[in-house]
Amino acid sequence: MFYNVLKIKDMVNLNESKFQRETLMENASNSLTIISLKKGEIIETHTSVEDAAVFVIEGEIEIHFPAEQFTLKKEELIMFQKNKEHKVLANKDSKFFVIKI
Repeated sequence: MFYNVLKIKDMVNLNESKFQRETLMENASNSLTIISLKKGEIIETHTSVEDAAVFVIEGEIEIHFPAEQFTLKKEELIMFQKNKEHKVLANKDSKFFVIKI
């Protein structure tokens, strides 16, 4: 077991001009990743091989599934099952966690 205190606001710099990602923890089937997107950036359509949760740290994102879309704002969370096709759009400069379980 390890312990580490992280300052989330200082991770993955929103001042960069492109999508950034840093995986904080990972094993065979689980991971914790922090992602930053600038306003207007898109993570194109993809699927997750594990069940996933997305938690918005700051900003606002949209998650688009084939049948519907969700807008998530600061401190909101969405969970979805693996193999669900989706894409992500940043409505504002945003940082969010992706937790795969």
